[in-house]
Amino acid sequence: MKLGIFSYNTEYGTRPDELAKAAEERGFESFWVGEHTHIPASRDTPYPGGDPLPKPYYHMADPFVSLMAAAGATSTIRVGTAVCLVIERDPIVLAKEAATLDYLSNGRLLLGIGGGWNAEEMANHGTDFTRRWQVLRERVEAMKAIWTEEEASYEGEFVRFERIVSFPKPVQSPHPPIIYGGATPLGLKRTVRYCDGWMPIDVLLADFPAAVADLDRQAEEAGRDPASISVSVFAFNGANEEALRRLAENPRIERAVLVAPRYTEKALPFLDSFGALIPALA
Repeated sequence: MKLGIFSYNTEYGTRPDELAKAAEERGFESFWVGEHTHIPASRDTPYPGGDPLPKPYYHMADPFVSLMAAAGATSTIRVGTAVCLVIERDPIVLAKEAATLDYLSNGRLLLGIGGGWNAEEMANHGTDFTRRWQVLRERVEAMKAIWTEEEASYEGEFVRFERIVSFPKPVQSPHPPIIYGGATPLGLKRTVRYCDGWMPIDVLLADFPAAVADLDRQAEEAGRDPASISVSVFAFNGANEEALRRLAENPRIERAVLVAPRYTEKALPFLDSFGALIPALA
C-alpha cells in the first residue's frame, strides 16, 4: 500500500511546492489538495463534519495552479485533487487545465472528483444542488471525449458541444485516472459507471471490507474488471501505525492518504514519522 499526503493548501500554511518536495523526498507516492472557490458568508448548508466550518475551508488556494507548483518542484510524486468540484467548473476549460497539468507533470495527475456539499457555493456557479450528480456525470463524460477524440462532441442535458478540437491531450492513456470521492451506496454506482478509482473517507464507512466487496460485485455486474477500479482511503482515522497496517492487509487498497498538519514546523515531523512506515506497508 502506498501513502499519500493531503494538504489543506492555505496561504497561511506550508506552500504546496515545499510540502510536495518534502513528501517526495520521504517516499510518499502522491500529494493531494482540495477545492473550494469560496464560502458564501450567508451559507445555510450545514458542514457535514459539524459546524462551525473549519478555517481552512475559507482559505484553499486554486488546486490546479497549486499542483502545477508542486509538480514543478518534484519529479516523481503524483499530484491529485481531493476533490475537484467539477460541478462548479466549465468542462471544456477543466479538460484543458487537467490535460495541461498532466502534460507538464509528465503524466502524474490523479483527478479526484466529487459532488460537493455546499449548496450556496454551487448556486453562485449556476449549478442546482438537486441536479449536481447528473451535472457531474455529464461533465466527466464530456471531458473524456475531449481528452480521447480528435474532434470531440457531446450531447447531454447540461453539456453540449459539437466537433471541438482541444490540445494538448493528456500524457496518460486514455486520460488521467478519475477517482470518485464519496462513501455512499450511490457513490459506488457512480464509481462503477464513469470512474477509474474510488476514495472514500474512512470515518464514513462502518465496514470498509464489505464496501470494497460491494464495489467489486457491482463492477462485475456491469461487465467491468474490478481490478480496473483502484481503491484508495482518505485516512482521517488512519493517522496511526496500527490503522495503516490493518488497511495494508487488504490487497484491494492501493493507497492511504493522510492529512498533513498545516504548519511547516508540524508538517515535517509528521512526514518523517509516517515516511518511516512506507517500506513496511509496501
